[in-house]
Amino acid sequence: MTEQPDSQPERKRIIRQRNLVLAIVLGAFVVLVFAISIVKMS
Repeated sequence: MTEQPDSQPERKRIIRQRNLVLAIVLGAFVVLVFAISIVKMS
């Protein structure tokens, strides 16, 4: 697999998108756990 010089910005963009998706999923998980704990208390 040969590396083109313009593949570096593309890889950085893909990594940034993956990090953003991961952050959203983790945030949704935290909100879900928080909501479940509120429901269990009441």
